[in-house]
Amino acid sequence: MNLKLEGKRAFISGSTQGIGFAIAKQLLNEKAEVIINGRHEEKTNLAVQKLNDEFSDAVISGIVCDFKKKEEVTALLTKLNNIDILINNVGIFELKDFENLEDEEWYRIFEVNVMSCIRLSKKLLPQMLQKKSGRIVFISSESGVNIPGNMIHYGMTKAAMTAVSNGLSKLTTDTEVTVNAILGGPTYSDGVASTIEHIAALQNIEIEQMKNAIIQQTNPHSLLQRFIDPEEIASLAVYLSSPISIATNGASLRADGGVLKTI
Repeated sequence: MNLKLEGKRAFISGSTQGIGFAIAKQLLNEKAEVIINGRHEEKTNLAVQKLNDEFSDAVISGIVCDFKKKEEVTALLTKLNNIDILINNVGIFELKDFENLEDEEWYRIFEVNVMSCIRLSKKLLPQMLQKKSGRIVFISSESGVNIPGNMIHYGMTKAAMTAVSNGLSKLTTDTEVTVNAILGGPTYSDGVASTIEHIAALQNIEIEQMKNAIIQQTNPHSLLQRFIDPEEIASLAVYLSSPISIATNGASLRADGGVLKTI
């Protein structure tokens, strides 16, 4: 299938590893131009180099920005123009009981997970509406629907992302701009992988055994019965980035491995 992405210009927040990096690779495979983003210059440059090694003829660049720092976000926004595809992917998460969460922690996770999307969309959506063409994709989570008791603050931000995505779609009437959200499920991203590998080493068991045990403990009703690969989330994101997805707008699409039980 030709996704008609050749020459399209994409910016992906939080994309030096995990889902964001997988989206970058798939967009490059479709001959789009890609700008990736990370918090640290060395890691961002390394990710750009990896992509250049694999896609030698592609147009790839990186912008360093820590979305916890408003001055860096302001500088980033001045560099973003003529973007056809915005992937709001950057996000942080942590396990923490509700009674132990301080106000500052609520603000910090909201600043990164939600305000990053709002600020990027506020800059780029008007440009897309002016040319009546563009794509915005929010990488949300099933945790925004089925809020985890030990990550209420994280689930709150993912619910907010879905709400913002749906609201922005209402502004795209009579254009070929779309705004959608992806509700991802338990994904074997780099951060998750390092945590599981550490636990498996401490308990002296195989990594696959540890992964299966965690799925059975946390999501025993999963239809997939395993962690989702970042590439499997990326496939849906790249489809939603394509001109052929024009009929999908204002949607929250699941790539959750069948974790959510509701229709």
